Amino acid sequence: MYLIHVRLRAPVEESARPDLAAIISSCAEESDGLEHVSVHAHAGEGLTLGLFLLAESLDAAEDSAARLSRRAVEQHPDLLGYGVVTSGAVLVPGPWWDT
Repeated sequence: MYLIHVRLRAPVEESARPDLAAIISSCAEESDGLEHVSVHAHAGEGLTLGLFLLAESLDAAEDSAARLSRRAVEQHPDLLGYGVVTSGAVLVPGPWWDT
């Protein structure tokens, strides 16, 4: 399972929708491998989706996350005005990985 972060731009007049995770989930296709969605709002900086995906590789998970996110903002009527800013895995630096 992979965690991919997708940054969304929300319409100016709207903060994080309380049903955003459910909307994203409703747009998923079986081939996306979506297991779970978390939503994190950042004051003045948009939203971050945490997409947990089952995939054969990191590249495949990143592709699925980007495809799903674009599909949701382009096709779901409740997401008019939203846009995908970035999508990708987050690298976590830290000394615990260098042991």
